[in-house]
Amino acid sequence: MPTFDEIRALIRRQKIEMIDLKYVDLFGRWHHVTLPAGTFDAGVARRGVAFDGSSVAGFKRKEVGDMVIVPDLSTAVRDPFWEMPTLSFVCQTAEADTRSWFSRDPRVIAQRAAAYLRETDIADQSHWLAELEFYIFRRITYAGDINSSFYHIESDEADWSTGSPESSQLGHNIPHRGGYHATPPMDSLHSLRAQMCRLIEEGGVPVKYHHHEVGGPGQGEIELRRLPLLPCADGIMWAKYVVKNLAMRQGHSATFMPKPLYDEAGSGLHFHQHLNRRRRNLFFRKDEAMGLSETAVHYIGGLLKHGRALLALTNPSTNSYKRLIPGFEAPTLLFYGLANRSAAIRVPKYTNRAEDQRIEYRPSDASANVYLAMAAMLMAGIDGIRQRIDPRALGWGPINDDVRSLPKKQLRRLVPVPTSLKEALIALEQDHAFLREGEVFPEDFFVVWSEQKTLREYEAVRNRPHPHEMALYYDV
Repeated sequence: MPTFDEIRALIRRQKIEMIDLKYVDLFGRWHHVTLPAGTFDAGVARRGVAFDGSSVAGFKRKEVGDMVIVPDLSTAVRDPFWEMPTLSFVCQTAEADTRSWFSRDPRVIAQRAAAYLRETDIADQSHWLAELEFYIFRRITYAGDINSSFYHIESDEADWSTGSPESSQLGHNIPHRGGYHATPPMDSLHSLRAQMCRLIEEGGVPVKYHHHEVGGPGQGEIELRRLPLLPCADGIMWAKYVVKNLAMRQGHSATFMPKPLYDEAGSGLHFHQHLNRRRRNLFFRKDEAMGLSETAVHYIGGLLKHGRALLALTNPSTNSYKRLIPGFEAPTLLFYGLANRSAAIRVPKYTNRAEDQRIEYRPSDASANVYLAMAAMLMAGIDGIRQRIDPRALGWGPINDDVRSLPKKQLRRLVPVPTSLKEALIALEQDHAFLREGEVFPEDFFVVWSEQKTLREYEAVRNRPHPHEMALYYDV
């Protein structure tokens, strides 16, 4: 952690004019407030900046809305999207009177999960590697009113653009679901993704690689390198910020929405993860099946046992469940397997060394608040280790074949993922004791989360006529 004097020296050296303070709301979106650099003194750095918590959904009631934003000095990074030289900090929120951390602050919850892991003496640290999938479109328009509802997406790479006089691709379009590792000229966004990677790395977040994904109309992937829980979550937030802002700057529109296109590949946010103790990977055991230790198998057991409840946090949008359908790589059943991309948990086949061994959680998407999602996954894994939950004994894997070819008796033992946000929220209501261990998630979190998600999202979508319903039912 740098000292304030070191930060002040950095501000002088880089001739910083503005300080930007970013904090995450309950649902995973950044908010910010900006100060002239001259007002950013040691007192502000220590005590924070006041804001109205009642204006942030899921935080405070208006009669007790006073809160403060406190910067984490270790997150200082030059923001590349400001005209004036600006230094950005990731912040946490605290009570205005006591300066104690706000119990439902997602970043605070993630910190408590990391601390709880150490308290259990299972491991010192969890390590995470994130795969971010997203679409980059040329243009999108949408609206929803009492008498109208529509969206319209344009992409130069899409096969539907071959007949468009406005398309700039001159016939080099990507076939439907045929975008995986496409090369230029079909991959017209490769230079833009490369610039995104450069800015992500300049923000202190290491990138493994980028490529075109399966979705023909501009789907890409950027994979980050392995980091501990909190730096990884901060890094995902930074990467999303860079992707969206750089795309906008260059006249495109980037979205991490799980399923923006019908019958095209959805976008996930996959999490590779493992535990370390004294720098030793606890998930590796050379002589065991798939190179997995019993600790790893029990961790998997926890993720699968609590899988339906987890999706209320890892897939917390109505749109999430349009991605989790048969016929695509997104999982629909809770099981694990070696190199099996239809599994909820995949054990990568190429991780056959102690330093590389890990598991991949595949249901999640970027509509999640990454701090909450990662904390919840870690807590489920810890519960699996403590309870010695064996997925093999429960018939949850390993399954290395096409799951559709399994005997019906074996299929019946597999638990399906929820088919809607409401179903996932009900599962969380029935199964959240594992998240309360160590008081990682506060008790009032679950009521607030369910109420907000139900009223603001599930019911708001359910109660609106869908455009396709006009084609189905208008003439009844």
